Amino acid sequence: MLGAATLHGQATASPEPNPPVLLAQAAAPAKKDTAVTAINDRGAKDAAPAPAATPDDMMRIPAASGANPAANANAPVNAVTLWKLIQDGGWAMVPLGFLSVVTVMLVLVYLFTLRRSEILTPHYMNTADVLLKKRDYLGLLAISNRHGEAVARVVVRTLDFATKNPTASFEVIREIAETEAGSQAASLQHRTVYLADIGMLSPMIGLLGTVMGIIRSFGLLGSGQTATSRDLLLANGVSEALVATASGLVLGISAMFFYSLFRNRVQSLISDLEIASAHILGLIALNYNKKREPSRVAVDDEF
Repeated sequence: MLGAATLHGQATASPEPNPPVLLAQAAAPAKKDTAVTAINDRGAKDAAPAPAATPDDMMRIPAASGANPAANANAPVNAVTLWKLIQDGGWAMVPLGFLSVVTVMLVLVYLFTLRRSEILTPHYMNTADVLLKKRDYLGLLAISNRHGEAVARVVVRTLDFATKNPTASFEVIREIAETEAGSQAASLQHRTVYLADIGMLSPMIGLLGTVMGIIRSFGLLGSGQTATSRDLLLANGVSEALVATASGLVLGISAMFFYSLFRNRVQSLISDLEIASAHILGLIALNYNKKREPSRVAVDDEF
């Protein structure tokens, strides 16, 4: 009976340890041969192959804190922020930060100033057409002084020379107009060159920061006066070098990108300026020839 009860208890995966012992203790007044039979049955049971262990019978061993995924998930992680990257970049981030501010300011200024209205406006061109056909050079000169367009500055320089030198030939007046138009075009081109300069200087500054960071790391490794690991020192120096290089490249690429955009816009504005200047010169040449025809006829009549 004790053997059957023991087998039945193990088959049902009872959580109570050693059920035969407990049953034997409960049946203390039984006969001696019954106790011996129970002991023999227990020995036969132990000799038999043990059944597969269930999850309740398994011994649970607490894992170490380093191997616990939940503990690793809750552990604080050192987040990489922008300010930390700036600190890791070293001294090279100071000039790169200044150049980045200058780049943003130049881009904003060029967005608001490099427009077609800064070169010419339909209102001014219509007014210039009417006054030139009327040969009102002084009136057009006064109106051009109040306008800030590039073509207005060309007209001011041309008409100022023509009114002060009435005996000058048209070739001289055309040279004055072309020279002023070329000066306005050059000033437009020079304004965008600053972005190209920043685009070339930024990677060089980042490369210099890279070299200085590596030199500092190897200097500390060669001195041997620090207790920090050599691998850790070298990793910190290389990290500083890479941050400086990446910052210089990002700034340089951004500056060159905006420079290419504004350069194309400047070329379009220069084309508009050349067309408007040629139109103004054509009207001046037409009226200038008409003004010279009576004097030429009078000279021919004298001979």
